[in-house]
Amino acid sequence: MAEVLIASSSSSEVKEFWMENKRGGLATLFAISIIFVWQICKFFFPIVWRFFSGSRRTSPSPPLSLSSDSVSLSSDRVSDLISDGDLKSLIENLDENGNDTDNGKWENVTEKSRASLFYRAKCCKPKDGPLKYWSVTIFENCSPETLRDFYMDSDFRKQWDKTVVAHEQLQLDERSGTEVGRTIKKFPLLTPREYVMVWKMWEDSNKTYYCFTKECEHPSAPKQRKYVRVACFRSGWRIRQVTGRNACEIIMVHQEDAGLNVDVAKMVFAKGIWSYVCKMDDALRKYSSIRYLRSTSTLTAISVIQKVPRELDAMITAGPSDLATASSSSRGLYGHQNDGSNSQKFKKKPSKKMIANGLLLLGGLICLSQGNTGLSAKVAIAFVLRKLSKRGASSVPKSAKQIN
Repeated sequence: MAEVLIASSSSSEVKEFWMENKRGGLATLFAISIIFVWQICKFFFPIVWRFFSGSRRTSPSPPLSLSSDSVSLSSDRVSDLISDGDLKSLIENLDENGNDTDNGKWENVTEKSRASLFYRAKCCKPKDGPLKYWSVTIFENCSPETLRDFYMDSDFRKQWDKTVVAHEQLQLDERSGTEVGRTIKKFPLLTPREYVMVWKMWEDSNKTYYCFTKECEHPSAPKQRKYVRVACFRSGWRIRQVTGRNACEIIMVHQEDAGLNVDVAKMVFAKGIWSYVCKMDDALRKYSSIRYLRSTSTLTAISVIQKVPRELDAMITAGPSDLATASSSSRGLYGHQNDGSNSQKFKKKPSKKMIANGLLLLGGLICLSQGNTGLSAKVAIAFVLRKLSKRGASSVPKSAKQIN
């Protein structure tokens, strides 16, 4: 009975309070309703939320945006960023047998092929600097001009290379053919990497194309905390037709310090490069059919390509590389029987082992993404590398040293 009286008394008090404060109660109820609807819209309708939250942007900004500043270097300063000496060094380093100036020991990484594609790569660790890679890729039924345009088309690259999320041209010096650009790449579990680079292209009398790219600084691309600026990047390639066949080759040398552990970066490259090259080959076939539809008024390094200086002509051979010549007569390479398994060192493993390797590699990447350089991180990375090497991967040292 007491509970009933209390409830009745409370009910009457509430009713009396409500009647005395009817206007205030209605206002409170209205305010609570507005807040409730607001929260529903915010949770279920992000577009409505952005519109009513006061944002005046007509469209959402990209997750990784580039600066819109337009500050240029003088033409003389831009032209000095890459010289003919860089081209000379590139030509020397493209020679597979003569590329030993760093006194590094070359290791075979992988050699695979399929009907329209051949790929081979090796690497070495110079005394100073990051890992150095040398690779050759041969594309069947492809012209050098198409492959050149494909490699330099950064907008199209964003369609098939999902690591590239943004790219912009910062400056182009038409007189010297030097171009400066900025690219943002996103990798799983890692902070986005920012590349500010300068490149230049050359062409010789035999329709052989060269390109050299390296890191640089530019006033339009100040450093930002949300990106890791790649401080060391040296890459160059040569594209030319394979004599006697409707095929062309690209030979590349590449060095990059993206802040990753040397051994883990090497392992990731060996495990994932063939899949990446196959994806590139598929994109190239698509690009070949739409290449002439991608004409643009924007000038690029291709538009102002330079001629190879006469003094360097003696260093350039017009014939096919030794590898291309040997490949054309190798049934194992183009007989369509190996289909990517001609290297015994890189046989496809059973699915369970592949899953185990992937989990171990993921653990190592998580350690690296946290930027932990303590003893526990080093022990974890060493454990990952030791386990991967036991499962049949390429030889990897047990110790893991970080690139400075």
